[in-house]
Parts: sequence; structure tokens; C-alpha cells
Amino acid sequence: MEADAFATHGFVLVPEVLSSNECEAIATHVANASGGSVGTRCLLPQPWCQAIAKQLRRHPLLAAFIPAGSVATQCTYFEKSRSRNWLVPVHQDLSIPVAERVNHPALHGWSEKEGSLFVQAPVELLQQLVAVRLHIDTCTVNDGPLRVVAGSHLRGRVEPEAAAIARQTQGEVICSGPRGSALVMRPLLLHASSKASGTGMRRVLHLLFGPSELPHGLRWQHSV
Repeated sequence: MEADAFATHGFVLVPEVLSSNECEAIATHVANASGGSVGTRCLLPQPWCQAIAKQLRRHPLLAAFIPAGSVATQCTYFEKSRSRNWLVPVHQDLSIPVAERVNHPALHGWSEKEGSLFVQAPVELLQQLVAVRLHIDTCTVNDGPLRVVAGSHLRGRVEPEAAAIARQTQGEVICSGPRGSALVMRPLLLHASSKASGTGMRRVLHLLFGPSELPHGLRWQHSV
């Protein structure tokens, strides 16, 4: 049933993916790796992060959502609190990290972030990707949680104006969750987040999984 819901809605909250001790260990790792910033996209090369990626791939609670043969391709960390705050407008995650630039008409939107090369991938590839967002802290409605437009991943690529209209007309689901839970989602799902208004901290580890082989001569920058 959860697999059916994931296919229909584009997201599912899975409880108790990590223990409290595992959350504490991750919190220590990311504090050392982030250098005091509110986030970084460049964690996957680190051995502790690769171990988590492998753990998630074989986790029995996630097996229905991460396709067999998938590899982890990126790990992003961010933290939000009332003192380190921001909001994110409704959008889709369209860019993937790749090893080098490839000239092909299906590829566009090239950019560089934190020294890594990104490209906006074709929809056919984006539809195969799965993101797992690990809640290192309990995330309540006051902590600036993710807000998603259920089922919007089935619309393919959505232009920004249409995305805002979809959010207004279809409504949104607030994705709060306990510590150690994982929000599994399709990157094409329309999502946004508001500023945190509570007293807690929201720390998230966001891992992206995709097929090991890419089209059009592309290669992942990193894969585990």
C-alpha cells in the first residue's frame, strides 16, 4: 500500500529509519563537515556519508521506494532555525551533479555550485530519481517543514508560474515528522518550505538516488 501511495502522491513518510544514536552520530559528522554554514551539497565523498547511503539502500523499510541497482549520487545537508532562517518558494529539483559538461540538445541549465557541475536533466531521467530526506531532529509545523503538492510529480516539468497556481488550487501537505524518520520523495514533486517560527532546530540530510548509467554520455560526479 505504501508503494502505491508513493507512486500516486510522489512522497511518503517512513518512521524509525534511524535510531536516536544514529541521529546523534550524523549530527556530529555534519557539524564538522559544514564548517558552521547552514548547509552543503558536497558530503557524499566522505566515508561516513557513503556508509549511510549504503545503509539506506539495503534498509527494509525503504526497499519499496529505492529501485534495485540504484546508486547514491548526492548528499546535501541543511539546517534551519529561527536564528538561521529562510523560506523556499514552490519548485521542483531539476539539477543533478555530473562529472563533466556534455554538449547535447537535451541538456541545458548548466551551473556550478560549491565547485561541482550541475545540469538540468531530461524529464525521463528525473522521473527515475528518488530523494530520501532524513530528519535528524523532530520536525514540527513550526520548524519550517517541507510542504508538497501531492501528485504533482506526474505532471512532468512544471513552469514556475504554473507551479504557483498548482499550489494555490490543489493545496499542499505539510511534511512534519519525528526524529529518525525519512521523507521519501520524487524530485519532480512540487515542494516549498516556510520560515521556522518555533524554538527548535530542523536538520536534514538529503540523499539522492538514481540509475547507475546516465543518458547522453553523462556521468555522475560521485556514485556509491
